[in-house]
Amino acid sequence: MCSASAIATDRTAHDPNFTNTGSILHVWSWNFPAIAANMKTIAEAGFTMIQTSPVQHCYAPGGSGKKLYDDKAGNWYYYYQPTDWKIGNNIVGTREQMQEMMDSAAKYDVKVIVDVLPNHTAFDVDAVSDDFYRAVGGRDKMYHSNGLAAITDYNDRSQCTLMGTGGLPDVNTENPAFQKYYMRFVNELIAMGVRGFRYDTAKHIGVHSDPVDTASGVKVNDFWDVATGRKSVGGVRLAIPYDSLFVYGEVLQDRNVPEAEYAGYFGQTASSYGHIIRQMLDSCSAAGLDIADWRHSAAPEYLTTWVESHDTYCNAHESAHLTDAQIRTAYVLITARQNGTPLFFSRPNGSSADNVWGDNIMGARGNSEFFHPEVAAANKFRTAMAGQKEDIRISEKGNVIVVNRGKKGAAVINVSKSADFVDLPTGLPDGRYKDVVYGKEFRVVKGQLKGVMAPLRTYILVKG
Repeated sequence: MCSASAIATDRTAHDPNFTNTGSILHVWSWNFPAIAANMKTIAEAGFTMIQTSPVQHCYAPGGSGKKLYDDKAGNWYYYYQPTDWKIGNNIVGTREQMQEMMDSAAKYDVKVIVDVLPNHTAFDVDAVSDDFYRAVGGRDKMYHSNGLAAITDYNDRSQCTLMGTGGLPDVNTENPAFQKYYMRFVNELIAMGVRGFRYDTAKHIGVHSDPVDTASGVKVNDFWDVATGRKSVGGVRLAIPYDSLFVYGEVLQDRNVPEAEYAGYFGQTASSYGHIIRQMLDSCSAAGLDIADWRHSAAPEYLTTWVESHDTYCNAHESAHLTDAQIRTAYVLITARQNGTPLFFSRPNGSSADNVWGDNIMGARGNSEFFHPEVAAANKFRTAMAGQKEDIRISEKGNVIVVNRGKKGAAVINVSKSADFVDLPTGLPDGRYKDVVYGKEFRVVKGQLKGVMAPLRTYILVKG
């Protein structure tokens, strides 16, 4: 096994000239065959990366794995309950099916990110495999000393990092035996071609400044040092250079979260920014909202952005009331921007505000929104605008937004449910422009972009 070390990167220092060009399709709850079968469509829609659901062994009671949400036929969150760090489960498929999916991704030059969750195990500790328990030194070595107790105060870092998130048993991620076992899994994924990871509940795994679980024999919170290749454990180290991977952590923003310290290890989720974007959609206007501010202590080039995530959609259905058109419109906004890496969450096929689970079939492809022409145009615009700085302009009512990218292009966005005019400054040279999706004509006169916009519609303009 070749080894690699990681050099600390200051992800709080923003380079104003840097432009992000990638985009992620979250193929949520699609199984490996469904992903492979749709890889050509994904690539043609302009996505540069896909994020899979968790691929490790997971809680799988008899009869589960059939429905996204059903008391008897399974639930989507079962794969967020690890029972072993081995590839394959009854939701996404087998290791062999994953390799077929990886081969398809390589064919279409799409990078694969895997959702990993070393912070906890399944609720049912008896469902955790004997192999897993033996590998970490037994059940008493698997969990933090208070890891079976549920967090009651998520702003208390001791509770947040050493107790059960949502009641899920909290793994002793500082146990070297656990780290070694987990890193072998990571390296196996890398050997298959995986080139990125999304760390679930990342803020619940401690950094150096966090409390140490001395009762479990821990001396330092070093999980992230091992996971990012800064140090080896038991002769095992991250198999390839860390900077060749796309890694971000689910560090949901709240009080007392050491965002700057986490930024030393990986990119983070811009959860507060996503909340503001959804506020904009709910009011059909950006008036009174600073939609340019990323609301994060990390530099924007290291943030993963979204209009909604699987959590905002599934848990309390916080974003499920938003229509597909609203989600699409805001996705174009965040994708047209200079920084952040936008993630598009694939909603279930047949879903609606009144039926969030849609067809309710586990493993099936999501609805057709991921390859809607406006989504595809935004993804391709993002890639084409490499090196072009952003300039965001908003109408007085807040419903019309123009994201200018230098003198090369502009995304024109109407977030309201009514038709309206655009009359805002742009960097595009004077002349006539046709939107790449609908062929709608806009004019630039003396630096002002002018035209008529349909409700909840976006337009992509590019200098010829």
